[in-house]
Amino acid sequence: MAVLIKRHRSFLAPLLPMTAIRRRSSAPQDPQPLPPLNPNPKTRTPLEKQFETWLDKLKPGFTPLDVQQALKAQSDPDLAFDIFRWTAQQRRYKHSADTYLTMLHISVSARRYRQAETLVEEVIAGACPASVELYNSVIKFCCGRKFLFNRAFDVYRKMWRSDDAKPSLETYTMLLNSLLRKFNRLNVSYGYLHTVRSINKQMKALGIIPDTFVLNMIIKAYAKCLQVDEAIRVFREMGLYGCDPNLYTYSYLIKGLCEKGRVNQGLEFFGEMREKGLVPKGSSYMILICSLAMEQRFDVAIDVVFDMLSNSLPPDFLTYKTLLEGLCREGRGEEAFQFLDDFRKRDHTMKENTYKMLLNGLHFVSRE
Repeated sequence: MAVLIKRHRSFLAPLLPMTAIRRRSSAPQDPQPLPPLNPNPKTRTPLEKQFETWLDKLKPGFTPLDVQQALKAQSDPDLAFDIFRWTAQQRRYKHSADTYLTMLHISVSARRYRQAETLVEEVIAGACPASVELYNSVIKFCCGRKFLFNRAFDVYRKMWRSDDAKPSLETYTMLLNSLLRKFNRLNVSYGYLHTVRSINKQMKALGIIPDTFVLNMIIKAYAKCLQVDEAIRVFREMGLYGCDPNLYTYSYLIKGLCEKGRVNQGLEFFGEMREKGLVPKGSSYMILICSLAMEQRFDVAIDVVFDMLSNSLPPDFLTYKTLLEGLCREGRGEEAFQFLDDFRKRDHTMKENTYKMLLNGLHFVSRE
């Protein structure tokens, strides 16, 4: 009978509550000890304390202006970015264009470029209202970073579609300046010239009046691609905008015309600018001298050399060599030697080694 009761109890054991099973336990168990308290609790860093202090200063219902003032008051750019992020997560609050602009300036000034790139992506995605000043600051940052070049034009297209933040003259100045840095090879330049042409048309469509600097960049783009007629057309339009051509305007035209083979027209622009008292860049002087020498217009080329030296702009070795050896090949060897001595007297930067190389070159050519 006892065996049957024992078996009955063992059969019912899985069905009994856990409390009943514990009551049947023959030996009482000791309670488990509580885990010891951490003797070294984590201490807050000064940055965390400062962050909490600033959060206490931002009273409930804070405005974008309050956040902007808090950001400007920070000496630590990382703390400013933490405050910027924390406030953006609060209910019934949204950053304004000014708070994004302030945070972007802080990040760029502190060289926190990753933060700045994140802000750029958020602005393009529409995280804040449109603003010309903010968009121009984003374009300026993108133009200064090679791999963000295309993002600058994404912002520009966003401005073009906007009703409240249309592109300004500053916008076009930055974009054209960034584009011209790409004009390092002729085949590449032709691709970017199409963009320059489109930007110029869109600028006119918005009624934006360009200044001399912007028009010079457009002229330079056309001249580099040897589209000299287009460059001259923009030059003729400068008066319509109340802009006066300067030495850069003429220098781009002279260089482009000479490279195109239209040396006589380049010489005319040279004479026009000299009448106005403008002095060309040294590179424009030298390409004009070489182009004249290659057309065997040596007397005019020599006059240009003397004009260049009178303005303390010395020609380089190749320019001297092209002109003097060209004279020598035309049977005017004695004049070439004489002009070399004259150039040496006026060019105080000509080194002895340069003089000897030119002299030896003339002796070699005269013996041919």
